[in-house]
Amino acid sequence: MIERRESRLIWDDKWRVRVHTLALPNGRIVERATIEHPGAVVLIPVQVTDNGAEVLILRQYRLALDEELLELPAGTREPGEPWEQCAQRELREETGYAASQLIPLGEVWPAPGLSNERMALFLALGLTPDPLPADEDEEIRVETMPLAELVDMALDGRLDDAKSIIAVLRAARYLESNPQI
Repeated sequence: MIERRESRLIWDDKWRVRVHTLALPNGRIVERATIEHPGAVVLIPVQVTDNGAEVLILRQYRLALDEELLELPAGTREPGEPWEQCAQRELREETGYAASQLIPLGEVWPAPGLSNERMALFLALGLTPDPLPADEDEEIRVETMPLAELVDMALDGRLDDAKSIIAVLRAARYLESNPQI
């Protein structure tokens, strides 16, 4: 069994980075880093039109990839912030809309080998304009796409952001099972 011998905090901001000294079953001593994260939300903002369900989706620059990524609105929760409050705040900051209804679609561990971050997924319905100022370090363009097209993109690899793939597929299943929406 792996034994944690020491854990030291090396960076403390919105997230924390710790380096752990571990004793492996074979006797070797190694160091591994982990990220402590307060959690995040992922939103699937859907507008139902005569053409079916349409999703507000973002094109956003991501520093770690040094490229623009197609992804759903998402963001980090403040420590202790209620999930639904965080969802409304992020939705308003990133899309300029608020939702009259947030439907939980479960939670996921996006990177358990690296972080304890937990992501809560929400279907956002009843959208009305209600913008908040965007974060200064984000460059976002909002687009509208048919949910059916996003499902196809999730399945064939054109949508490659993991949180967005999971959320799109769960939203599609939910809406398919609840046609009255």
